Amino acid sequence: MPTHPTLHPALSPDKLCRLIARQPPGFALERDFYTSDAIYQYDLQHYWGESWHWVGHSSQLPNSGDYFLFEFGTESVIITRDESGQLHAHLNVCRHRGSRVCLEQSGNARRFTCPYHAWSYQLNGELRAGRLHLMPEDFKREDYPLLPAHLVEYQGLLFISLAANPPPLAAELARLAPLTQPFGLEQLKVVHQASYPVAANWKLALENYMECYHCAPSHREYARSHSIKDPEAFVRMTPELHRRCISAGLPTTEISMTDTSGQHAGHSAYYRRYPLYPGYDTGSEDGQPLAPLLGTLSSYDGGATDLQIGMLNNFLLYSDHVVGYRFLPTGPQETEIQTVWLVQAEAEAGRDYDLEKLIWLWDVTTQADEKIIRHNQAGVNSLHYRGGPLSQMEGGIADFYSNYLSTLANRYDG
Repeated sequence: MPTHPTLHPALSPDKLCRLIARQPPGFALERDFYTSDAIYQYDLQHYWGESWHWVGHSSQLPNSGDYFLFEFGTESVIITRDESGQLHAHLNVCRHRGSRVCLEQSGNARRFTCPYHAWSYQLNGELRAGRLHLMPEDFKREDYPLLPAHLVEYQGLLFISLAANPPPLAAELARLAPLTQPFGLEQLKVVHQASYPVAANWKLALENYMECYHCAPSHREYARSHSIKDPEAFVRMTPELHRRCISAGLPTTEISMTDTSGQHAGHSAYYRRYPLYPGYDTGSEDGQPLAPLLGTLSSYDGGATDLQIGMLNNFLLYSDHVVGYRFLPTGPQETEIQTVWLVQAEAEAGRDYDLEKLIWLWDVTTQADEKIIRHNQAGVNSLHYRGGPLSQMEGGIADFYSNYLSTLANRYDG
């Protein structure tokens, strides 16, 4: 008899399996996937809890003892660098009575000390002290380190997973490596981060990013410069973009999550460079460069790259800066959209880039997205909502549904 993780009494495994089974391919998800508290709890434990998450860049931890927190739902993770220079990820949960150990979002520490009973931990997570002579006689400090999370560094980008056995990632990163290497991602630095709370389920926020069917009517500023909002223009301009890519030192290879027949290709990564309209070197208001060229690029090719690593980690790579996106669940209908801007590490504000101009496009775009997503959730909350068919420009959403629903189905397969 199969066993199942605990679900809310209102959502039995049988009901969840029926929801999955009756979800028609090519259509938006049913209402319960965006409104059910029980499914939200499942999402946290078994989708978010078993996925890879982009948490930051190695440049944010230049020194021993530097740390920052990554948080979603009920989870908090400490990312830090120890005395030997090694990076670690620890659950921000004291092994004594469960208090948060780190209360600040970032900083530098010689050790991590719980504010409740003063248990202290080394930077590598080992339990160090805490009036341990008062513990039971058979107590062994080596049995109570901070719980570790898996951590992978890819060209300076840091990813963690809370799963006991995370999804395979090495093959995807190896496939991407020659494509992203010219951007010099390991030589970047974070220059700005912004958070945009939105009153919606995290899936609606993620889905909105995965399609550009809405770009032309909803994002006037973005639509002026990015051809992806117009499939015909995209196709017409791509051969010239490929010529400029080669000249600038960028490969023209693409990685898609689906093959030419529309079936899943077995990838959990996505890479595609697409044209900006003539007159735009990068994602700026006037089309002019915003910062020094990245990596080994020799010129502006007039393109932008959509990069996805796993289903939850999205990046936009211009010739002179990178924008990273996270859509972090904070409640059943509460999400924090985090936008992160990175430039070449040696660039100086005021000399090499103007921060206000650098963040302009994706600040105004994300503010507009907050309204779109919030209104979407309000409509989905209606008892009369029924998911409609996806357009040809919403293939990314179809990829997400395939991955998400198969994860649920594998968990509750009988």
